[in-house]
Amino acid sequence: MNKKEFGNIGEKITCKYLLKHNYRILERNFIYRGGEIDIIAYDRSKNEIVFFEVKTRSNKEYGLPADSVNKYKLNRIIKGAKYYLFKNRINKANTRFDILEVYYSQGMFFINQIKQII
Repeated sequence: MNKKEFGNIGEKITCKYLLKHNYRILERNFIYRGGEIDIIAYDRSKNEIVFFEVKTRSNKEYGLPADSVNKYKLNRIIKGAKYYLFKNRINKANTRFDILEVYYSQGMFFINQIKQII
């Protein structure tokens, strides 16, 4: 399995996780000029639109998944979020940016949600 396929599996698992935790998936792999947002969802419990960066790892050899989300990546996510809101004519919305770390170990997936990274 290549890196892209592994990442896609992580995104599918996180969508199931989000649905179980009272989110409604609005978009997956939202592409905009300059990048992509992995998942955009609506948090029903907090009335927020959440922009998710999903990072899937099978080991910590290269650090924690969240460590790969640097300032450059955050700025690109913010740019994409602004475009998404503009494109969908959403003027006033509570928004949040989260990281979903997906770990694969011994045939099982584990998810760590890091809320409000910005």
